[in-house]
Amino acid sequence: MSTLIMFLPVIMAGGSGSRLWPLSRPLYPKQFLPLENNGHTLLQQTVQRLEKLEYLPPLLICNEEHRFLAAEQMRVKGTGHGGILLEPFGRNTAPAIALAALRSMANGEDPVLLVLAADHYMDDVAAFQEAVLKAQMAAEEGFLVTFGIQPTHAETGYGYVKAGKTGAQGYAHIQSFVEKPDEVTAQRYLAEGGYYWNSGMFMFKASRYLEELGRYRPDILEACQRSMAHVSVDMDFLRIDAAAFEGCPSESIDYAVMEHTDRAVVVPMEAGWSDVGSWSAVWEVNDKDDAGNVSHGDVALHQSSNCLAYSQSRLVSLVGLDNIMVVETKDAVLVASRDNAQEVKTLVERLKAEGRKEVLQHREVYRPWGKYDAIDCEARYQVKRITVNPGQKLSVQMHHHRSEHWVVVSGTALVGINGEEQLVAENQSVYIPLGATHFMANPGKIPLELIEVQSGAYLGEDDIVRFEDIYGRQ
Repeated sequence: MSTLIMFLPVIMAGGSGSRLWPLSRPLYPKQFLPLENNGHTLLQQTVQRLEKLEYLPPLLICNEEHRFLAAEQMRVKGTGHGGILLEPFGRNTAPAIALAALRSMANGEDPVLLVLAADHYMDDVAAFQEAVLKAQMAAEEGFLVTFGIQPTHAETGYGYVKAGKTGAQGYAHIQSFVEKPDEVTAQRYLAEGGYYWNSGMFMFKASRYLEELGRYRPDILEACQRSMAHVSVDMDFLRIDAAAFEGCPSESIDYAVMEHTDRAVVVPMEAGWSDVGSWSAVWEVNDKDDAGNVSHGDVALHQSSNCLAYSQSRLVSLVGLDNIMVVETKDAVLVASRDNAQEVKTLVERLKAEGRKEVLQHREVYRPWGKYDAIDCEARYQVKRITVNPGQKLSVQMHHHRSEHWVVVSGTALVGINGEEQLVAENQSVYIPLGATHFMANPGKIPLELIEVQSGAYLGEDDIVRFEDIYGRQ
C-alpha cells in the first residue's frame, strides 16, 4: 500500500479503564496491558496496526504519570515516535487533539492527522488499513472524517453516527451523532441501517481541525495556543504551559466540532473493532477453548464453560462454573458474572470512596529504571523486591524517616553512600543509614535483582528528597 502524502498518527494514551479492575488501575491503565495471549499491549498493537502504511513517526499524548510507561513500551516494540506530548491536566479529546495539531504545524507543515485511541482492539488489520486510505483521501479534500463501525448487534454502550448513503469514494455525509441508546432504540438502529458505532477515531488535516475548532469553540483553541506558546523538550517528552492549559475547557471532539461542522463524513469500517471496555469484552475478543472459556496465565478449568479466568501471579482454578469471570492479581481478586461486567466500575467507585489503595496502583509498581514489588508491609517495616534494568540508575536521594538494607540476589549493584561508592555482588548486602545521601545503579548487562528492607517511623513513597535524577523527576 502507498499514498502520495504520509499522514501523522496521533495516539491518545490517556484514560484509566476502571471497568477492567483489578488489572487496570489509574497508575497502570488498560492501554499498557496485554489483554490477549499474544503478549502485546493495546498501545503496541495500535502501532503495529499501521505497518505497511506510509506514515510519519507517531505523536503520543498521555499524562505525566504514564510518560515512562509509554516511552518504555515504544522502546521495547522498537518503534520510533515523534515525541510524547504530556497533558498536565485531563481536558478530554478536543483540547488534546488541538495540542497535537498545533505541534504538527509548528514547522510550517500541515499534515493529515490520524487520531487513534491507544486502548482499542481490531482483529482485521487489512480492513482497518483500507478504511484509513479511504479516510485519507477524504481528509486531503478538506473533510473531517470519523470511522464508523458497522454494528454487529444492538449495543447500548456506544454512541452512534447516523449517515447517508456511502458513495463510490468510500465515505458518507454525517446526518447526526446519537447518544448511547436504550435497548429498544438500539434494536431500531440495527433494523433501519445507516447507523454506525462511533469509534472515537478520526482523520483530518491539522489546519482544518483547528479552523473548525476556532469557529465553534474559540475558547478551547485560544487556551491551547497559549499552552503551546512555550514547549519544553525533556528527553522523549514535550511539556506545555501547565498554567495556560489549566484554564482550558474540557470537551470532547464530538461536542466541540464534529456535531456542528458541515464537513463531517464517516468512513464505514468492519475490522472486528472493540473498545475493550469491560471484562466481558476481553472474553469476546480472545480465543476460546471448546467449552467457550478464555484463560490467561496459570489456570486450571474443570467442568466449566463460557468463563474468563485471568491469573497474574498464582494458580487459579474453576470447577463447575458457567459465565463467570475470575481475575487475579498480586493484591486483589475479582469474581463476577459476565452479565454484570459493567458493574465493575460501580464497585471501583465504592472502593475508591473507602480509600482502598488497591484501586490506585498495583503491588508491583513500574519506574523508569525498572520496577519494585511491595512484598510485605507492616507499621514500621516494608519489604520490596527491586529490579533495576541494565544501565539504569535510581536518583541520588535521602530519607528523613527510614533506613534501608539492600541484599543483592542477582546481578551487581553500584551503590553510593555519602559520596563513597562500592560494588555489591550477589549474596552481598549493604546498609543505608537514616539521612544518608545514596544511590543505586546497575552497571551490568543483566537485570539487577535485590531485596530491600525498610524500617522506620514513616515508609511512604513521598519520604524522598532527590538531589539528582537522570529522568528529570523532582
